[in-house]
Amino acid sequence: MYAIIQTGSKQYKVAVGDIIEVEKLGLEAGAEVAFDQVLAVAGDDGKLNIGTPMVDGAKVSAKVLDEFRAKKIVAFKMKRRKGYRRTIGHRQTLTRVEITAIA
Repeated sequence: MYAIIQTGSKQYKVAVGDIIEVEKLGLEAGAEVAFDQVLAVAGDDGKLNIGTPMVDGAKVSAKVLDEFRAKKIVAFKMKRRKGYRRTIGHRQTLTRVEITAIA
């Protein structure tokens, strides 16, 4: 059984027991979170239930493991022969969650 959820304007395919990294949720470690934006749910029999756009009554429960910062991304701009160079770095804050139930 798996589900496709949407959080932080991204979509994730999840199953019970999966550990995923989503954009910052702002919750403490050990807190429970429910994702109610479920786009599709597939049962154990292989039947796929696709929502329009969300599946009615579907919910995915998860437990927050920790909050961390991702690897630094460096953006470098340069114009040749002009002496123009700019370097900008960015680190995104992410939340690691473990999927506990799909209902």
